[in-house]
Amino acid sequence: MTTPDLPFPTPDPEPERPRRTWPWIVLTIVAVVVIGVVVWLVNRPTEDAPAAETPTATESPNPSPTDTGTPTDDTSTPAAEGCPAAGDGVPAGAGTHEIVDVDGDGRPDTAWLTGGADRAFGITTASGATFSAPIESASPVAASAIVQLVAAGDATAPIALVDTGREVLLFSAADCAVTPTQNAQGEQYTFDKGFTGFGTGVGCTEVDGELHLAGLNAVSDDGTSFTVSRTFVDLDAGAQTATNGEEETVAQDAAADDPVVTTAQETTCGDLVAGHDGPVEPQ
Repeated sequence: MTTPDLPFPTPDPEPERPRRTWPWIVLTIVAVVVIGVVVWLVNRPTEDAPAAETPTATESPNPSPTDTGTPTDDTSTPAAEGCPAAGDGVPAGAGTHEIVDVDGDGRPDTAWLTGGADRAFGITTASGATFSAPIESASPVAASAIVQLVAAGDATAPIALVDTGREVLLFSAADCAVTPTQNAQGEQYTFDKGFTGFGTGVGCTEVDGELHLAGLNAVSDDGTSFTVSRTFVDLDAGAQTATNGEEETVAQDAAADDPVVTTAQETTCGDLVAGHDGPVEPQ
């Protein structure tokens, strides 16, 4: 008996491989991108980096011009030594007052007045020098004085104004000496204080930053209304000689208590007033 031919078995089809889904693909791509970004961020220079990488002025090994500095002691002008020490110093019992520096050493000096028949005006400097001159006046009023730097020649010079009540005596305090300033007649220059009719006081007016000495005169016909005039005094270098300038009127119809009138009846220079800002003769 013949066995019927069985049909040739056909192979079963291969099972279909599972296909990757799109979500996995997307996640993979995102992961790669994130890793790349992180790596780039770690290795790239940040915007703040140049400040740390580039040496700043303070980190530079070479000092800047302001670091080196310029020695001021070598270029500054040394102070003058002042007048050489001489004399016996301030006389015992003299009236004294601190004054401006008269010898250029940058230190205040001392002016003094002695009383009695041989009364004198003098200066003792901080450097130890003492120089003086007699007060030639018959006035019985106690003298007072001020010392100030004023225009003299092309510069300034120290002067002393000694008020005796009747007149004001002018002295030069330059060149380590007290010297009577001379007028055109070769006598000591004096300012009237209302006794001879030539003036009533002394003052100093600031011109171009310097004090200029001037005689003042306040006159009145009725005692209530005053006319005030001013005459500048030209001093040579060192204030050794003095000559009068032109007289000019500075106030008219001024009341008796007007400062322009009261100042014209005093001895002042700048902010110094005799009797307050200088020595006074002891009694």
